[in-house]
Amino acid sequence: MKTTSIRALEQADIPAVAALLERLARITITMEFSRTAEGKFLRANNAQAISALVASGFKYHVAEAGGEIVGFVGVRDNCHLYHLFVAEQVQRQGLARRLWTVAKSACYAAGNRSRFTVNSSNNAIPVYESFGFTRAAPTQDSGGVLYNPMVLVDVDGQPLHRGDVPTASPSCQT
Repeated sequence: MKTTSIRALEQADIPAVAALLERLARITITMEFSRTAEGKFLRANNAQAISALVASGFKYHVAEAGGEIVGFVGVRDNCHLYHLFVAEQVQRQGLARRLWTVAKSACYAAGNRSRFTVNSSNNAIPVYESFGFTRAAPTQDSGGVLYNPMVLVDVDGQPLHRGDVPTASPSCQT
């Protein structure tokens, strides 16, 4: 079994990251979308778009095994989980959680102490729930692109339970 390491994304990783995202999106996300919405989603997440996100300050980390990118995570404004994808051959091995832990730690280091958001695809809801996220609203439809707003209120590294009130809540919108 190959060792998987997680590191900060480098510019040269972007084509592989975009290819992984497209492959996984086509089999797990966009099959629910119209062709128009699928095209919109894939264009908004291609290599050029990811490069622009990185240039605008999004923070990405990649998981690499045997010289191959097998997963990645991207965060906006140190509080919005924007991308989290793991290759099929390494799913259900804890890699998504490892990527999220690295990303969340980077957010903490940058000053976020309590609130995270994500717009989950339908198939990823159970993964985010296992991280402590809860649904913040019903499924949304943005021009045929479906997503589920979710929130995690996390104080001192511990998710709060429904009804708890955080001591700090930085502004982070989905």
